Amino acid sequence: MSKHQKLIQQILSGRADANIRFDDLRGLLIHLGFSERTRGSHHHFRKAGLEEKLNLQCDGNKAKAYQVKQVRAVILKYQLGADE
Repeated sequence: MSKHQKLIQQILSGRADANIRFDDLRGLLIHLGFSERTRGSHHHFRKAGLEEKLNLQCDGNKAKAYQVKQVRAVILKYQLGADE
C-alpha cells in the first residue's frame, strides 16, 4: 500500500483530522491531479472536472482540521484515489 493510499485511508477514517501533516496533504492533492497556486500562506488547489476548489493553510506543520474535512468531502464525492 502506497503512502498516498494510507493517507487517504487516514483522512477517510476521520479520526485524525488535526494530525495530518500539511506537506503530506499537499503532496496527496498533487498526486491526485490537482494543480496548485500559492498566494502568501494560502495554497489553492483546482482540478479539471471538479467544481470545488480547495484552499489550504498550514497550522504549524499540520493542516487545519476543517480543511482536512473539506478534502475528505471532495475525495468521497468524486471517489478520488479509488483506482489505486
